Amino acid sequence: MTIAAFLIKELEKEGASTLKTLARVDFEKGDWKPHEKSMGFLTLATHVADLCSWPARIIKSDILDFATEDLSRPEIKSAEELAAYAEANLKQTREALESWDESDYETLWTLKVKDQVLMQLPKVMAIRFICQNHIIHHRAQLSVYLRLLDIPVPAIYGPSADESH
Repeated sequence: MTIAAFLIKELEKEGASTLKTLARVDFEKGDWKPHEKSMGFLTLATHVADLCSWPARIIKSDILDFATEDLSRPEIKSAEELAAYAEANLKQTREALESWDESDYETLWTLKVKDQVLMQLPKVMAIRFICQNHIIHHRAQLSVYLRLLDIPVPAIYGPSADESH
């Protein structure tokens, strides 16, 4: 199995869990945050959906410069729009992974702001570290938001207190 094939399998599993979590977002509580330094509920959910496109960004480019890259997100106004945005991003990533040439796995990918390099990793590591781990981290935060708002938390890696298989 190629690394890309492994990442596609992981994308399918993690993507399904991410979509289940995003489906629980209550748009009437979109500005809610558990702490003044935390992201708002909807901002966090949109960030998670946006991150689903980042593996495709990494595959298609060797550099992401925060100073010049357009990182704008659509204004999400409904659960349907959030789901559609996340699904489109997951599809874009799957397509990029399916066509990814193995010779590019170890190509260095750079994250920077103007001339300041924030990190530089082989693309395959950047996808795992910057994308997959990052999505899992923020999805877990989103699960805490759900719990604190008394919204049922979906089963992700096994049963949750609200769902059992």
